[in-house]
Amino acid sequence: MNYTVLSLIFLAIAAVVLLAAIARRVPRRALLRRWWTPLVVSAVVVLALTAAFDNVMIGAGLVAYDPGAISGLFVGAAPLEDFAYPLAGLMLLPSLWLLLRKRGSDVEGGSDVAD
Repeated sequence: MNYTVLSLIFLAIAAVVLLAAIARRVPRRALLRRWWTPLVVSAVVVLALTAAFDNVMIGAGLVAYDPGAISGLFVGAAPLEDFAYPLAGLMLLPSLWLLLRKRGSDVEGGSDVAD
């Protein structure tokens, strides 16, 4: 199995968990409207940090990839597949938050149903 297939499997699992979490919340539209901006800001920061630090680690020789096991698409020296794990984390963390917290609880003190 190559890194691309492994990355796609990991992203698919994260997407299924995210869809399950969103489907379980009512009302969905208010949830998505409230979480959209923090999610985009987090994605930009995490992907920028991933690009920076992956390039440093690869450039320093700490990490090497088998050229036959990657897609051949790069961001600097980092293969594109390296970005799948932070993206999956960005999907999984809020998903797990929604799935595992007590129903009706909200950080803002109100009910999810009232949003």
